[in-house]
Amino acid sequence: MKLLALFTLLLISGNIIAQDLDGAWLMTHLNGKELSDKEFVKIYQDGYFSFGAKSIPSNAFHSAGGGAFFLEGSIYTETLDFHTEQKELVGEKRVHHIDRVEDKLVITGQDQGNERIEIWEKISDKADALTGNWVFTGRKDQEGELRTSTPGARRTVKILSGGRFQWIAFNSETKEFMGTGGGTYTAEDGEYTEHIRFFSRDNERVGASLAFEYEVKDGKWHHSGISSKGDPIYELWSPYKEAYHKSN
Repeated sequence: MKLLALFTLLLISGNIIAQDLDGAWLMTHLNGKELSDKEFVKIYQDGYFSFGAKSIPSNAFHSAGGGAFFLEGSIYTETLDFHTEQKELVGEKRVHHIDRVEDKLVITGQDQGNERIEIWEKISDKADALTGNWVFTGRKDQEGELRTSTPGARRTVKILSGGRFQWIAFNSETKEFMGTGGGTYTAEDGEYTEHIRFFSRDNERVGASLAFEYEVKDGKWHHSGISSKGDPIYELWSPYKEAYHKSN
């Protein structure tokens, strides 16, 4: 009965616009089967998306992917900047069909020649001062001087929306993936706290929390505090569309 009800939902679609996607989503079903052994979370913000997945209950990192997206009617297109499982997809446009069914998203497409149907449920679309898609553009050196850089094919992106965050380091030209991590966060009264739910480099980090100070000045995110290794950090993050696309 559950399987029948699931596919009955596909017959009742609603209109959706790009802004409806902004926020964090959890995949609940894949090809008609409830997803219980993995946690897939997808974040949409400012025309960009990323997903991170881990196995349950081991917390072992499973996969990640993301890039730009475009929505026109029910036609949903992704252009991947990175993908850990299928690097050959990086740089390609993948066209899908998307519907809103009650409070869920139904995304239908092709995966290696087979039909793939994903059902996603929104976790949250709440926003705060740090909600956005950011790219790393500078840090203070040991002398306290802020050194800035222009992001190129090799870059680090951090997307925050719906109370979820994910950072990703990758090279979109070589299709190299360096690492990712993500989870929940809070940003209030100048304090930014991350609660890690997945981490590609070390599963033992899952469950840890890190607190930092933040300030948004002239549209840029100034991020400071003590790193997980105990070292002081001061990083500069800029809006992705401004810092990256203007340089290309």
